[in-house]
Amino acid sequence: MKRVRQFGSDNYAGVCPEVMAAINDANNSGHAPGYGRDPYTAKAEKLIQKIFNTKCQVFFVFNGTAGNCLALSAMTQSYNSIICHRFSHIENDECNAPAFFNAGVKLLTVDSPQGKLEPSALKQAILLRTDVHAPKAGAVSFTQATEVGTVYSRSEIKSLSRVAKAHKLPVHMDGARFANAVVSSGSDPADLTWASGIDVLTFGGTKNGMALGEAVVFFNPALASDFTHRIKQAGQLASKMRFLAAQWIGLLEGDTWLKNAQHANNMAQLLHQGIKRIRGLTVRFPTEANSVFVDMPQTIEKAMHARDWMFYTDVGPAGCARLMCAWDTQESDVNDFLKDLKEVVAHEATKSSAPRFDRK
Repeated sequence: MKRVRQFGSDNYAGVCPEVMAAINDANNSGHAPGYGRDPYTAKAEKLIQKIFNTKCQVFFVFNGTAGNCLALSAMTQSYNSIICHRFSHIENDECNAPAFFNAGVKLLTVDSPQGKLEPSALKQAILLRTDVHAPKAGAVSFTQATEVGTVYSRSEIKSLSRVAKAHKLPVHMDGARFANAVVSSGSDPADLTWASGIDVLTFGGTKNGMALGEAVVFFNPALASDFTHRIKQAGQLASKMRFLAAQWIGLLEGDTWLKNAQHANNMAQLLHQGIKRIRGLTVRFPTEANSVFVDMPQTIEKAMHARDWMFYTDVGPAGCARLMCAWDTQESDVNDFLKDLKEVVAHEATKSSAPRFDRK
């Protein structure tokens, strides 16, 4: 059967109504100056500054890979390393784009529990090699929410930033699912970013109901020097910028970004609780945002794929299935998935417990 919604990725979801209405408004308003000199871009920038309650420089790009890696290119030199978690998106899913945008830069990965960098491991990585023959630590980057669905608290972010700043390293946050982290933690957006030592945030919109686009938010203006030129050179400067920016207006006004994230998180919790009741399956990580990671044997994975359910098993630890909920995931989707999963697990258990007779 063809399923309307899936658990493969929050990227699978369409555009939320508020964002679509904002796009239509921009489209029906007649001509407007290009390359960000329009009123929609100015309004979106002010809305982002209001959310973070600070002056900051905001740049709109088409996607998260460009947002992350252009930001990191502005923070590092070609002889630097960027310290990140081994499950980070820049390490596993961006085709070595950090080194493309800043040729020579190297990712130095750390393996800490639950997908999070830890202060002691971060310090060890910074001090691992300080001689001229090794890449010099240049920046720290971590993901909020993490790639395994956990969320950094305000105190955890402060601790990491303290270690980084003690060694004069700027801190970048990959906030592809920043909205999910905000509602999960109950913290103010400022407390999770600049007030806790974050210099640059890649603020995710696509996974939260936009058609495309992310915002690179510089809380440290010194790092934003010539950033528009970096964006232009990378092919990320939209001529009709108002259509990127208007989406942010639709998402941010009326707190749609938080409502979408809260709904996705709620659906993930519902899914988590349902899976916990199925004997033989284990949820690997705490479900703190909008993803559920399940230890899933290949036989069960294949059987669920055969029932037309889509999800990934190559994100995070081996043997784990990642189930993503989105702003438009419905309780009926969760219930249908759980029903099929329970049937598949029961069928596999029956097969494995059936008596076997050897021919002689």
